[in-house]
Amino acid sequence: MNPKINFTPGPSQLYFTVEDHVRTAFRDGIPSISHRSKQYESIYKKAVDGLRALLGLPANYHVLFTGSANEIWERVIQNLVEEKSLHYVNGSFSKRFFEIAQLLNKKPEKIEASMGQGFNISDIVHPGIELVGITHNETSSGVSVPLEFIYSLREQYPDALLAVDAVSSLPYPDFDYSKIDSAFFSVQKGFGLPAGLGVWLVNDKCIAKAEQLLSKGISIGSYHSIPSLYTHAVKNQNPETPNVLGIYLLAQVVEDMVRRGITAIRKETEYKAALLYQALESHGTLKPFVQDKAFQSKTVIVADCGDHTENITKLLQSKGMQPGDGYGSFKKSQLRFANFPTHSKEQYELLVDTLAG
Repeated sequence: MNPKINFTPGPSQLYFTVEDHVRTAFRDGIPSISHRSKQYESIYKKAVDGLRALLGLPANYHVLFTGSANEIWERVIQNLVEEKSLHYVNGSFSKRFFEIAQLLNKKPEKIEASMGQGFNISDIVHPGIELVGITHNETSSGVSVPLEFIYSLREQYPDALLAVDAVSSLPYPDFDYSKIDSAFFSVQKGFGLPAGLGVWLVNDKCIAKAEQLLSKGISIGSYHSIPSLYTHAVKNQNPETPNVLGIYLLAQVVEDMVRRGITAIRKETEYKAALLYQALESHGTLKPFVQDKAFQSKTVIVADCGDHTENITKLLQSKGMQPGDGYGSFKKSQLRFANFPTHSKEQYELLVDTLAG
């Protein structure tokens, strides 16, 4: 049978209202409207206003749209770093953020932890750092960095910008945006939408830094530089022809989430995560990959399956569930389970019952 419940961590299962919103979009001709029309500007504004309400964004934050979160890695480095950035690396995606800084000929430094491990607060401060980049939730390993650790970086590097990759955690985390300068995500994970849209949250300090670099004659990119994106954003527009359908669907799903309530979404996320971690810990064969509870992700849960990975995958598929493969070298020994707002409590209870059986 074809799996009906998709637990892969991205692209993941579509939010349960998306199908109806797509029908409405095509009925109303949304995919072919002009991106310079008043109709599109109202769609853009609805998406931005919804994200402000859902995530609790302060007035000094701005919402910019790009092609993907991968693109935002590059734009962060181009726009916010003249020479030196510091990256916390503990998995494949945080490593890529660091590597992009290298490819752009900056002088990045890194603090690295092993796969499946978090970080400890250190008294060592790296000099000359302009930006600290950290991945809140490492999709490859299921490690989530506690918010308190992220905020401690602000104290260690008060003059640096703090950029948080929240690709596989938002909208779950309740960030204190006064303690970070930028966060970003793509929509095919926690927001349950088709891939092809990145969302970049930046504050006024980020805009000022990009303009400072530009005034020095430093290349910060072309049409998707922060100044260009921001200049158009204040008019509810994009520099280029954007993913109009993606932004429309984001506006609709965010409205659905606001109606549902972010507090309810967060509580359900924690309930589902607790169910699965308890099942893994009590299982005779499986166990959580991340052993330290302080670093266990609530939104991407990774199970060590050893030689049983293939059999467990077949069992779940026979019940209509599709787990995510382990990442990289862990492909044959681990399974990853997305725990996003679209995954219901009943789906997680079915997952746990199937694993226990």
